[in-house]
Amino acid sequence: MYRFATLSVSSLKGRVWAFRHGSQQLYSSQRQVTRHYHSKHGVYGYRPKSERSPYEVAESVIANRVKNANLLRLVTAYRQHGHKKANIDPLGLTEKSQVPELNPKYYGLSSEDQIQYDLEGILNIGKPAASLEEILQHLESIYCGTVSAEFTYLEEEKEREWFSNQFEQLRQHTLSADEKKALALQLAKSQEFDHLTHVKFTTVKRYGGEGAESMMGFLHQLFSQAAESGLEQVLMCMPHRGRNNVLTGLLQFPPPAMFRKMKGLSEFPDNVQASGDVLSHLTNSVDIDYNGKTLHVTMVPNPSHLEANSPVVMGKARGRQQSVKDGDYSDDPNARLGDKVLCLQIHGDAAFCAQGVISETFNTAYCPHFSVGGSMHLIVNNQVGFTTEAQQGRSSLYCSDVGKMISCPVIHVNGDHPEDVVRACKIAMAYRQEFRKDVIVDLICTRRWGHNELDDPTFTQPLMYSVINSRQSVPDQYVNQLQEEGIVEKQEIATEVANYHKKLNEQIAEAEVYVPKANFLEKQWSGFVQAPSHITVWDTGVEKDILKFVGGKSVEAPSGVEVHHKLMKGHIKHRKQRIEEGSNIDWSTAESMAIGSLLYQGFNVRISGQDVGRGTFSHRHVMLVDQKTDQICVPLNHISEEQTGFLEVANSSLSEQAVLSFEYGMSIENPNSLIIWEAQFGDFFNGAQIAIDTYIASGETKWLLQSGLVMLLPHGMDGAGPEHSSCRMERFLLQCDSKESGIDGDNINIQIANPTTPAQYFHLIRRQMVRNYRKPLVVIAPKILLRLPAATSQLQDMMGQTYFQPVLGDKSVDPNSVTKVLFVTGKHYYALRRQRESLQANNVAIVRVESLSPFPAMELQQEVKKYPKAKDFLWCQDEHQNSGAWTFVNPRFQNNVGIKLSYVGRGPLAAPATGIGEIHKREAKEVIEKPFQ
Repeated sequence: MYRFATLSVSSLKGRVWAFRHGSQQLYSSQRQVTRHYHSKHGVYGYRPKSERSPYEVAESVIANRVKNANLLRLVTAYRQHGHKKANIDPLGLTEKSQVPELNPKYYGLSSEDQIQYDLEGILNIGKPAASLEEILQHLESIYCGTVSAEFTYLEEEKEREWFSNQFEQLRQHTLSADEKKALALQLAKSQEFDHLTHVKFTTVKRYGGEGAESMMGFLHQLFSQAAESGLEQVLMCMPHRGRNNVLTGLLQFPPPAMFRKMKGLSEFPDNVQASGDVLSHLTNSVDIDYNGKTLHVTMVPNPSHLEANSPVVMGKARGRQQSVKDGDYSDDPNARLGDKVLCLQIHGDAAFCAQGVISETFNTAYCPHFSVGGSMHLIVNNQVGFTTEAQQGRSSLYCSDVGKMISCPVIHVNGDHPEDVVRACKIAMAYRQEFRKDVIVDLICTRRWGHNELDDPTFTQPLMYSVINSRQSVPDQYVNQLQEEGIVEKQEIATEVANYHKKLNEQIAEAEVYVPKANFLEKQWSGFVQAPSHITVWDTGVEKDILKFVGGKSVEAPSGVEVHHKLMKGHIKHRKQRIEEGSNIDWSTAESMAIGSLLYQGFNVRISGQDVGRGTFSHRHVMLVDQKTDQICVPLNHISEEQTGFLEVANSSLSEQAVLSFEYGMSIENPNSLIIWEAQFGDFFNGAQIAIDTYIASGETKWLLQSGLVMLLPHGMDGAGPEHSSCRMERFLLQCDSKESGIDGDNINIQIANPTTPAQYFHLIRRQMVRNYRKPLVVIAPKILLRLPAATSQLQDMMGQTYFQPVLGDKSVDPNSVTKVLFVTGKHYYALRRQRESLQANNVAIVRVESLSPFPAMELQQEVKKYPKAKDFLWCQDEHQNSGAWTFVNPRFQNNVGIKLSYVGRGPLAAPATGIGEIHKREAKEVIEKPFQ
């Protein structure tokens, strides 16, 4: 099916900006104020922080600190070391070390001295002066009780002072009687949900929240405080433990839908294309009312690979910030990142400190174009990971210590004390709102059962579980506490729980007849559909005048910017010349015109990865660096004053898993933003294999999440050695759900293309946004073709009524003279073509397979019919036989095209390529000579 919707000026008139046909110029040229990068002006997607005013300490404070220096040293010691003595282990199994730093004698202080110490600028105790005994009681209560903190390593004195003042008022954060009742009921209902499902679904792995029920109080407080603070959105991730409790107890997930899943039925209606996921990966997105203020909370799906969802939720939060114009994307110069959107990450203790993706994600926390204005982190610390105890699972004192790489403050809290958990949340949220930085709450609790309810933990943790099995549950402890305080009667809670139990039983009965709803393609995704089971062709051409305009603008630096002299000669001048002549359009020019035309239409584009602004191969230069000021501008963001679509250039850290996961998160947020991730070299994607396996390749079939993410993987057997040659396309081909016997449709899970011309690449990029559905696209991207004169296109190849062609036939030979047909994908075509020309082998046709997934069986059938005298059909590749596309295309040619191929290429090899230059030259010679023998 063909969908023609050529981009033209007339089709955009009144929507973006008008085109002056007479003079063939747009009404305006560029913004007067240049947006610089990493400077006082910034660029799209990055707003530099305002300069901090020096933190001033009053003279009287300094004088008092000098006068009472030894007392200040003691107070500082409690702030720094008090946590080592704190009562934060609910099981009491952790051996507390001696903390000599907390001995007053170390500082020449004695409680026998009847001195009233002036506390100005030293300690917040609620009164101006106190005795040493009072001071010690306060310090012990605050820093060595059931909640403690680590914050003295914070880099800014203002933050340290703020945190100590807030934390030392911890006990002033009291809960009203009604709040305590509500908290008790919340915990009791969570416990009842686990008890009932444990009885009703005895063989189901639920990963319940028993032992960690205080988490419910934490989240309720966070959501309430977020709404009260004016936040509009919370994007959250969490692992399996207690996930179902949170979904049903706080995020309004329909219990019948969950019970239906527990019965082994699908979470989706029958008319939806999906394979689904396990119970512990369910999710929801919902509006919650808190005191008349609406807070939208979205929980992203999680795979079983722990912590893989942390960078994903950060990316989605960043995407949401772009959607609602929060912070860096706001038109308000006074806006701060995180004013509207909060990122909440819930972790498990063992994975948080052990999974490298956490370090990678923390490393991006404050990077330009990646920051979300501070994340809230909650560690549900079971004190055991499957069967691995803490001392075996980490080298540091706490599982939270990894957060110190960005000087993240940590609050440790005993999960047996729900009110302290709420207090910890209040301080953590206040810190995030004040400083827009990450903060961690380490909720130290227990795990009632083993890794799941069917697992026996006493094989490996007999002592721990003898304590767990002999103690009261947290909800029961707290109800008893409130009864002793005269706040609630046990029967009052019991009645509420009994009613909840009855309701849950009724909902279990409803599960069999409950019709699930597919909550997807709503709100910003309205109008999009699931990809059809047949192939559609979309006209992605652009009117000539627009191509020339945006192409010229792509290298037009704002006035006052001094561009590098080599770029002026070899990049800017040549690009303008090629565009004007309409010929020899190279890859970077085609890319800029594709992106620029999308911006023209009002779409946003983001390109992310290592060195993407310049390009690994110094070909892109989508950003220009002022040679005098070192400031950066992005010309495509200065097309017009009325521009509504912008390009965000995110030069990333040297990370693959966190950054690619982040970009995936952005891609699932808004279908009107094109997200491109480029690997520095193609094979570097393997550092992000978890993200590819669990999200990109399978996210839609598991969770109905569409993604238009583009992965650019530079590839080519050019003698660069084992690690810089192959993008291992075979791995992606194995992951796609293409049919070996049967015709593929657009509903393939991943598109994989190996384009050989800039025009083909142009159409691939534009097609990602023109269609009414989204699919991930893997582009086997060029290296040497970037500057190969033969690998260029004409401007007319990108104009109206043009589109991506999955197969490029051979127009240079007489079909009736052809006896041999070579099928090839990618840059190897040009080497074969040169060899044919040198031999004048006019009986050989070379057919390029540009699309590998979906596999273009029908187009290939049509090509084969052109050569009635052909007897030999060869698959030619310069990759090794166990690499490249050979094992993928061979059965499809035989089953779907109807021809048997012979293989011509390098032999099998354990490494992607040899590292020995002479061997490479010999192999390169053989793979272009053998096809013509």
